[in-house]
Amino acid sequence: MILIRDLKLGAEEPMDALRALAARRLRVPEEALEELRLYKRSLDARKKPELFWVCSVLVSLRTDEAKAVARAKDVRVSLYEEPVYTLPRVSPEAERPVVVGFGPAGIFAALALALAGARPIVLERGQDARTRRAAVEAFRTGGALDPENNVQFGEGGAGTFSDGKLNTGTHDRRIRFVLKQFAAHGAPESVVWDAKPHVGTDVLVGVVQSLRETICALGGEVRFGSRLERLVIENGALTGLEVATKEGTSSLPCRRAILAIGHSARDTFEALHAQGLRMEPKPFAMGVRIEQRQADVDRAQYGRARDGLPAADYSLNVHLPDGTSAFTFCMCPGGEVIAAASEPGGVVTNGMSLSSRGGDNANAALLVTLRPEDFPGEDVFAGLRWQRQIEQACYACGGGDYRAPAQRTEDFLLHRPSEGPGRVLPSYRPGVVWCDLHEVLPARITAVLEKALPELGRHLKGFDAPDAVLTAPETRSSSPVRIPRGEDLCAAIEGLYPCGEGAGYAGGITSAAVDGLRCAEALLAALPRIDGEVRL
Repeated sequence: MILIRDLKLGAEEPMDALRALAARRLRVPEEALEELRLYKRSLDARKKPELFWVCSVLVSLRTDEAKAVARAKDVRVSLYEEPVYTLPRVSPEAERPVVVGFGPAGIFAALALALAGARPIVLERGQDARTRRAAVEAFRTGGALDPENNVQFGEGGAGTFSDGKLNTGTHDRRIRFVLKQFAAHGAPESVVWDAKPHVGTDVLVGVVQSLRETICALGGEVRFGSRLERLVIENGALTGLEVATKEGTSSLPCRRAILAIGHSARDTFEALHAQGLRMEPKPFAMGVRIEQRQADVDRAQYGRARDGLPAADYSLNVHLPDGTSAFTFCMCPGGEVIAAASEPGGVVTNGMSLSSRGGDNANAALLVTLRPEDFPGEDVFAGLRWQRQIEQACYACGGGDYRAPAQRTEDFLLHRPSEGPGRVLPSYRPGVVWCDLHEVLPARITAVLEKALPELGRHLKGFDAPDAVLTAPETRSSSPVRIPRGEDLCAAIEGLYPCGEGAGYAGGITSAAVDGLRCAEALLAALPRIDGEVRL
């Protein structure tokens, strides 16, 4: 096939017009094009309100493609070969590896192991996506928190109850395989070619179930309600796992396990560290969720109303003169702020969008970068304890029923408690308590937010609008600890592969999935092989 880059279409022009543009770039008649499909698409809003789609396409010709590329004499035209993801075939007689955690890292680690014939066993402390969705909705409408089955724990991990954003700042040959697997299991085809792919929570719930069905059809097994309690270690090597279920604790023989427990498995981190698993504090970020009217974000980004265009998003950051910094993360166009607690007595916020992104508000995490020297303590869990202290303070401020502290931006900058909303109605359920966030968040965070908000407002008109709502706290953007691993991706314990966001090696659905693949590849290298390979 031939890859043609940087074809420009007006925002209102039909995608069918790409055919004529591609033929013109190749200097061939349209009828010479046998097939055309999108490879990448992004929206160029630099000359707003005049907007353009910038597209790359793959085409096949009825004539010699190499000669056509040479005749085009254009650096934006090149031959293309679809990358192939390969895995070794392993002996079905090999001892079954275990994957602990079934978020993006665990799902793709298990998928790779299953495709290679390794028949993995997956342990997930939460429940399947359908059961989990019901529990999350019950909590958001005033029900009790289930510490084992919530926004953080369960099939699909924390990413399931987000926007399902699949864009990543990393570059890895495995990314296209990940995106194609999402599309093959129920995500829209656009995730493969959209520059900012997203699935939406409503669709993602079905996607993760479909991925699980594929893993099981290939000989894998997923055990829900199964929490890792401790490792069984002999002479520095893993020999088994102790697993807690509602029936009690049992031992599972295991010499190789991928540890993909996510960034919120605090009890598991503490238990494994007590056993001697080396961990270290790492930088992470905390702050608030900020909400604006989506229509205002559309006008700021597009220079006009959205009309038929996607709900506009943003990604902002600022480095302040005193060396501190703040940034937005996990921006959810047309979404809502959700209750994301996983421990009793603590309030946590996150953001979520459905596939339509049709809500009235935009929201994003507004975070302050924090380094280990900022933590109130020097031990490995100082950052974790700080998270918990902030969550508990916000729980107390909210009255003890998981309502979240909230404040209008104008009031926050003036250090006065808010008494209610303005134009922006907070979306967080089970509700908010209006207050002064300076009374519940550390000065290390509020001082940076005060300086950052006006600066970010200069980058995006209306970002710091007086009626924008700040809802606290956003504490779970990433893991506050890292589990060191060697070049073979093993921890100091032989046979244990720390993986994904929780272990400190990813920051989002796609990068976590890629790390899951990398760890699976490393584990497969230690298993006995049979002839041939799996080509995907």
